Amino acid sequence: MGELDLLFLLLAALFAGFIDAVAGGGGLIQVPTLLVALPGETPATVFGTNKLSSIFGTGNAALRYARRIALPWGVALPAAGAAFVFSFAGAAAVSWLPKDVVRPLVLLLLVVVLIYTVARPEFGTLAGSRLARAREWRLALAAGAVLGFYDGFFGPGAGSFMIFAFVRWFRLDFLHASGAAKIVNLATNAAALAYFVPSGHVLWGIGLGMATFNILGAILGARLALRHGSGFVRGSFVVVASLLILRLGYDTFS
Repeated sequence: MGELDLLFLLLAALFAGFIDAVAGGGGLIQVPTLLVALPGETPATVFGTNKLSSIFGTGNAALRYARRIALPWGVALPAAGAAFVFSFAGAAAVSWLPKDVVRPLVLLLLVVVLIYTVARPEFGTLAGSRLARAREWRLALAAGAVLGFYDGFFGPGAGSFMIFAFVRWFRLDFLHASGAAKIVNLATNAAALAYFVPSGHVLWGIGLGMATFNILGAILGARLALRHGSGFVRGSFVVVASLLILRLGYDTFS
């Protein structure tokens, strides 16, 4: 790998950390860049190196959110626990469920999510009344299981789907939903690394170098989100969802 390839990887990690800290979707930037820069590596090694970089940025963003706002731990922790377990199941499903079947469905869901968000200008700008605790726990476990499985199996847009789920079904505003999503993302990244590290599918030098820039991006993204609030996160979410639709649409129909 040349110096120019390394520079592109570090810049991609910086931008991915920024996007992930605000609205999710950093993998949309980081994974394709790794695939281009490391053409001789297996997809598993690319994904493992991506997760190593991402977990540092996500952890930093989660810490910053937790210090500045009251995170909904009663929702985030059960969702994270379920996501950790089911992300393993998602990784195992790769061998028997073709991803080409899933891609059009994910594309359709993203379009629905985007239309729903844009059509409701007030959606996620203010928090609504909380659900009963027992129902909240059940929903959190279900959401964590579904999103964890998806992240382990397919991945793109998982963070954005998490934010939408926290806004739509748990009545959080976009700022608190983004913070809660970081906790769930930490769990899925940790589960992925628990699989990739023992199997040797991590390039430690490249991954840790990217992690440094991912953290820098996460610091900037979290600061902007916390400074400008739910309106900024909502706008960023719409942009990221639109980019995901374009990317998946290209992959599906090209």
